[in-house]
Amino acid sequence: MPFPITERFFKFSHSSTARLFLIGFISILGQVILLRELSVAFYGVELIYTLAIGVWVIFNGLGTIIGRRRKDPPSARIHFLFLLLSIAIPIGIVFTRSIRITFYGTPGAYLPLHMQITAMAAALLPFGLILGLLFRWTARAFIKKGRSLAAAYALESVGGIAGGLCATLFLKFGLQNFVIGLLCALITVIPAIPAAKVNGTRLLRAAGAVMAATWILCLWNASYLDHFMTSWTHPNLVITRDSPYSRITVSRLEHQVSVFENDTLMFDSEGLQAEEFVHLSVLQHPNPESVLLLGGGIEGILAEVQHHAALIVDYVELNPILLDITRTHLRQEIRDSLEAENVRVITGDPRTFLRKASRYDLILVGMPEPSSGQANRFYTLEFFHQCAGKLNSGGILSFRLPASENFMSPQRIRLMASVFLAAKSAFSNVMVLPGNNNIFLCSAAPLTDNPADLISRMRSRNIKSRIVTPSYLRYVFTNNRFFETAEALKSTTAPVNTDARPICFQYTLMIWLTKFMPSLLQWDFPIFEASNSGKLYAIGFIILLIPVALLMRAGWKTRRAVITGISGFMGMVLETVLLLRFQIKNGVLFQDVGILLTSFMIGLVLGAAVMGKKKRPLSRWTGTGIIAGFFLLSGFLGSAIHFNHSAGLPATFLLLLLSGFLVAGTFVYAGLKEPGDQQNSVAPLFSADLIGGGIGSILASLVMVPVAGLSLSVFLLIPLSILTLLLVLKSS
Repeated sequence: MPFPITERFFKFSHSSTARLFLIGFISILGQVILLRELSVAFYGVELIYTLAIGVWVIFNGLGTIIGRRRKDPPSARIHFLFLLLSIAIPIGIVFTRSIRITFYGTPGAYLPLHMQITAMAAALLPFGLILGLLFRWTARAFIKKGRSLAAAYALESVGGIAGGLCATLFLKFGLQNFVIGLLCALITVIPAIPAAKVNGTRLLRAAGAVMAATWILCLWNASYLDHFMTSWTHPNLVITRDSPYSRITVSRLEHQVSVFENDTLMFDSEGLQAEEFVHLSVLQHPNPESVLLLGGGIEGILAEVQHHAALIVDYVELNPILLDITRTHLRQEIRDSLEAENVRVITGDPRTFLRKASRYDLILVGMPEPSSGQANRFYTLEFFHQCAGKLNSGGILSFRLPASENFMSPQRIRLMASVFLAAKSAFSNVMVLPGNNNIFLCSAAPLTDNPADLISRMRSRNIKSRIVTPSYLRYVFTNNRFFETAEALKSTTAPVNTDARPICFQYTLMIWLTKFMPSLLQWDFPIFEASNSGKLYAIGFIILLIPVALLMRAGWKTRRAVITGISGFMGMVLETVLLLRFQIKNGVLFQDVGILLTSFMIGLVLGAAVMGKKKRPLSRWTGTGIIAGFFLLSGFLGSAIHFNHSAGLPATFLLLLLSGFLVAGTFVYAGLKEPGDQQNSVAPLFSADLIGGGIGSILASLVMVPVAGLSLSVFLLIPLSILTLLLVLKSS
């Protein structure tokens, strides 16, 4: 034996039971690893999570179809596939980190959409195909021993549960994504090495031993390799680290320090944005004494606040790792501001902190723009009302949004208007100061637009600034853009940005898509207002009725594949919406994506176990009950989103579990309605389930959520579930 592993354990690891568990384990753990890497490669756009899941699921489904003619593959082929899988995981990480170089991307710019999808497919193709083929061959061997397809499905899902938990816990305990990937590859080597010396397997045993030694050596030098690969896109790299929220990277060129989050530039140490934001905001208050700063402290906002006399400042930072790895690399003034006696630094979620916070004269929001569900939480009606309740009389809330002084696209204006209307619902006075960043000032008391008052306060406080000077103050409040911006926001019609309907997030997704499809520039969402929902359901029902009517004439084998595919489609739409909703509400998807995928897998296990208890044919009324479950779950989730109910980890976990239960229940029903030879039903049912799920994830990511929003995307599943019932009831 090349490893100190007992012969007994080694043989057990090659049983079909252990292999099914390991396939599920590697499937989810490896999927999460690559999802995190793809998220960073494409600048943290959250649609990448769900889009990549869809692409991976389709490849997984195609893998079950490959080699369909080979009923009983030699054991050596399965060992060889595990060996390939062990190689595919680290190679996938290396390839993903080199995407922008491989495809000649401009630094800091998005690749064209077709290149992004091509790169994503190339990263996921080997992994998905190999796992699909492995499941097919291993499940056939498992069923051949007298076990059921439902049991095979459940075992694979149990492995997925373990993989998802490990994906979350490893990151929580500080392991970097690259290290997790190497550990996953090392575990995959075990079943790649034949348990005994048989003709034709000596080469596999040697290759497995070499591969295991390679991954151990890589683990020994993981920090160097991680740093080296990150330097491909950050040539002046200082440090990089994965956090529960994102990947933080710091680079330095001469005296300028740049900080990146998921490879998107957060700020650089020589910028003037912090000065402009702070002084234009704080000068509005005649006598501020207390300030609450939500994010942005390391950017220099906290240091600029310190110039305004002896203010008491509470600084809340969402990501503690961001503070840890950047603190020593920032200029001295910023480091001093973090340690000042009048400053209290709190790490935690700003919205959670606000619930118990005291009152302040000023609240400065230094969070990133609402280009993600994580950031959109700080620009909604509910957040603004929360802030309004924590301000003293005459208190001011200030935040900023990226803009352009000379031209803003229609969608960018509507995005601004959606936030403006949300702020207006909480504050009677909202003033917008235009620039490269539009600064929003909100208060229940009147705000001054007289530059003379602000200049007087600036001089009395002895404020020295590189950009905010008396001349600049006069310019900001008297140039034409000040009045044109105010008029544009007041005259623009847009839905209010709320937690229940994050329209600002939708506009951001559409703006992202217009980078690749300029024809979408004029699109808006009025057709998807609640008043039109009845028409949309009717249109969707009619469109879907035609193919359903044709399928009613098809045989059961065709209909069962379609029912399984639709179930996978609905399950992945529900999963996509739940993941995005969790990110919008809590902002920790980078960390918790593993445990959330695990909850879906638990549902699959329970569904397969409950429905597959008896190997007798299941009645069509069983199938009716399962599809009715999709109807009820879609109605409940859509209503919960619409009425802004809880989206914490327990609630999201439970809803994902129910979604998985229904998907597995449909899968088992389709396989046991007319059992026959279950070995022959592995490929058609498993591939239909996965391909349907992949299509659902892609459509939800690129079309349904960006255009229709979260709640309506779920409500549109109701007519689909009703029509699926017809296919079930048709069975005799």
